[in-house]
Amino acid sequence: MEYIGELLFPGRLGHLLVVLSMVASLLATGAYYLSYKSIDLNARLGWLRLARLAFLAETVAVAGIFITLYYIISSHLFEYKYAWQHSSRALQMEYLLSCFWEGQEGSFMLWSFWHCVLGWVLIWKAGRWEGPVMTVVSFAQFALATMILGIYFFGAKVGSSPFALLRNEMEAPIFSRPDYLQFVKDGNGLNALLQNYWMVIHPPILFLGFASTIVPFAYAVGGYLTGDHKGWTKPALPWGVFAAAVLGLGIMMGAAWAYESLTFGGYWAWDPVENASLVPWLTLIAGIHTNLIFKNSGYSLRSTYIFYVVSFILVLYSTFLTRSGVLGDTSVHAFTDLGMNAQLFLFLNVFIWLAPLAAAKTSRAKWAALGVFVATNAVAFVWEPITGISVLAGLAIFVYLINTDKQVPNITREENLYSREFWMFIGSLIFFFSALVIIGKTSVPVFNKLAGTKIAPPQEVEYSYNSIQVWVAVLSGLLTGVTQYMRYKDTPGRQLLKKLLWPTAIAVAITAILLATVGIHYDKKGPVFQWALGVALFAAVYAVVGNSMYIWLGIKGKIRLAGASVAHVGFGMVLVGILISAGNKKVLSYNTTGISPLKPTDTETPLENTTLVKGVNTDMGRFMVTYTRDTINPRDRKRYFEIIFKEKAGKDSFNLYPDVIENNKGQEGLSANPDARHYPGKDIFAYLTFLSDPTARTKDTTSFKNQMVTIGDTMFYSRGRWVLSRMEPNPTDARFASYAGDTLLAGTVTVIANDGRLYQARPAFRVKENMLQALPDTVMSQGLVFALVRPGSVEKREMEVGVKESSAILDFVTLKAYEFPGINLLWLGVIVTVIGMLMSVVRRVQLM
Repeated sequence: MEYIGELLFPGRLGHLLVVLSMVASLLATGAYYLSYKSIDLNARLGWLRLARLAFLAETVAVAGIFITLYYIISSHLFEYKYAWQHSSRALQMEYLLSCFWEGQEGSFMLWSFWHCVLGWVLIWKAGRWEGPVMTVVSFAQFALATMILGIYFFGAKVGSSPFALLRNEMEAPIFSRPDYLQFVKDGNGLNALLQNYWMVIHPPILFLGFASTIVPFAYAVGGYLTGDHKGWTKPALPWGVFAAAVLGLGIMMGAAWAYESLTFGGYWAWDPVENASLVPWLTLIAGIHTNLIFKNSGYSLRSTYIFYVVSFILVLYSTFLTRSGVLGDTSVHAFTDLGMNAQLFLFLNVFIWLAPLAAAKTSRAKWAALGVFVATNAVAFVWEPITGISVLAGLAIFVYLINTDKQVPNITREENLYSREFWMFIGSLIFFFSALVIIGKTSVPVFNKLAGTKIAPPQEVEYSYNSIQVWVAVLSGLLTGVTQYMRYKDTPGRQLLKKLLWPTAIAVAITAILLATVGIHYDKKGPVFQWALGVALFAAVYAVVGNSMYIWLGIKGKIRLAGASVAHVGFGMVLVGILISAGNKKVLSYNTTGISPLKPTDTETPLENTTLVKGVNTDMGRFMVTYTRDTINPRDRKRYFEIIFKEKAGKDSFNLYPDVIENNKGQEGLSANPDARHYPGKDIFAYLTFLSDPTARTKDTTSFKNQMVTIGDTMFYSRGRWVLSRMEPNPTDARFASYAGDTLLAGTVTVIANDGRLYQARPAFRVKENMLQALPDTVMSQGLVFALVRPGSVEKREMEVGVKESSAILDFVTLKAYEFPGINLLWLGVIVTVIGMLMSVVRRVQLM
């Protein structure tokens, strides 16, 4: 059947480019391998030229894939499933890029793109290491290309193509028609939570960090492949620092996105996907420090091998976690199972076993490792639990081979307790322990799936992490501040104490001032945990002070040498910002009105959410808060609510504009996005937790209840009482100005709510051309409508009044507001840390 209106050329071109990318990367892998294995110089140069040409073809193919898919998305070619599933005509231009990485295929493409960029830097700078390092990078490119191949091989699907046609991927009656495209008017659009500017820049930076971890991994593998166990560590070090800087920046950009787009009231919630990106950063930091130890003392080469290899493996494991669908019920991130679990596992397992294959010294050992790899992967297709065993076996064999290989230089004498390398190694172990704890807890859903168990997550997820990581913060902060003052191999004790005297005294003084003025008021988990937070604050301050003073005392203000110290200062600032903001996060929106549409069983606590009736000033602690209006922005289709905050005792006044956007992707309801007022020392952060249905007022079926009332009598309603105070003919109120010339009779109704607040309503009659018309009036905050029905006895001063009580007439929102003191210290610390790491990269490159 020939389908009308389909544009098939972009998809065919895209498929061709994917195949070209896969073939070229496989050719580059083989050519690079032979380039460093060849003994003959001419043969080596020939293979190297071929490898570079193949990598060039691969780069052109990857760039072409990007351009082709962007054309499909931006041209709204909804005959392609990827465009239909992830985009729509209503999206702004910048969010069309976000459509790439909403889909898993696009994220693999992004990863592959960064490998191409890094590959050309390596070709330019790697020198003699180009062959072995680019062998690993090119093979990773081959593995990534298979992820977007989208073909069937002996009945098994290999990859998921972003160029697949909608009619080939879905079953629906319209696809039996040649003109089906006339019914496909628009796409599903981008997930509402991803429609934020952070999601345009956060994923590319994060994936650059993920991609960069392959370089120190490749150098480590290259060290074994070439037998040069010392030479690889020098070029690997700046790459390790670069990868850590970019990955850390990407992680914290994700935290900033969460802070601005998610409503869990913060920037970090120990979500499984957050954890999966954090863990490789921790092990990478451990590897950088052991790399430095080896460079300056000869210790810890084996640990450096292990940490760099494990860091890249953990990146692959995080890919498996987030794309296998196993975290679908435990993460706020929307990841689904594409039916590629076997391929994802194979991707992970190939690189896990690449390390022991490289480390195996004899042919027999290599064939044995290869046999275990093939056997476990074959069995995994029948019995899934073997996948976990295979992963652990590969890592265990690699660690065993590293630690028993006599060709790997290893100093056996005992390290000095007063040496810098000893405490740097302890710090590396602390980071590694932290990573093990986090990945262990995060992997519980994987364990449940593989082992068939039903281990439930802890009742308080955040505290289960925080109770351990607070001590990691204590130890890492102290070591960061102290270790800089030590020498490698040995440090005279008296000299060390003398150097540490002033940093310690200043850190104690600053911590005391912070605790006395700002304090840490998190007492929900008892005094012991609160005390631990105070100790952690001292350790964080110590890291800042100790490293700041070291720049002037230790390296005499030579900024070009201060990269590590600047990074440590930033790390300390991050810790201080976390402790002060999280330890003093304060709820501002305690409910003082007694009105709440929330139920005790809801996620949000009614006590901590204030309901704001439109136009009514509401008490919120030190603020009076008013919901004034809302409007829909046609550009981003978000409904913004203007909330005015006025300080009672001061002159501070500001507006917040939290918003909601209608959910898509099969989800019902609305997604709320927070807004914040930024001050140098704090943020006021707010988001909507409930809002009235704007259509409900037109659907209100509540009827008036009429009762004869004598002026001055007190009547009751569900939340208070009301009094008909007086009647007034032809009133001159501004409310009735438009009825000038008509005969009017107005009543004054005083409403006294149970909380003591007073409200007034002015219902009235209007007589015009012998017609009687009621003019009701509303007390919005109490959900009351009053109407005068007819006069009663004049002598008794009676009036029949109709009263309607209904929540449908209310225009209100329910708001949750926090105060985050010290939050900007966290963001500033991230910037300082990244700057310090990049300074170190520049310095290391200059020394090569």
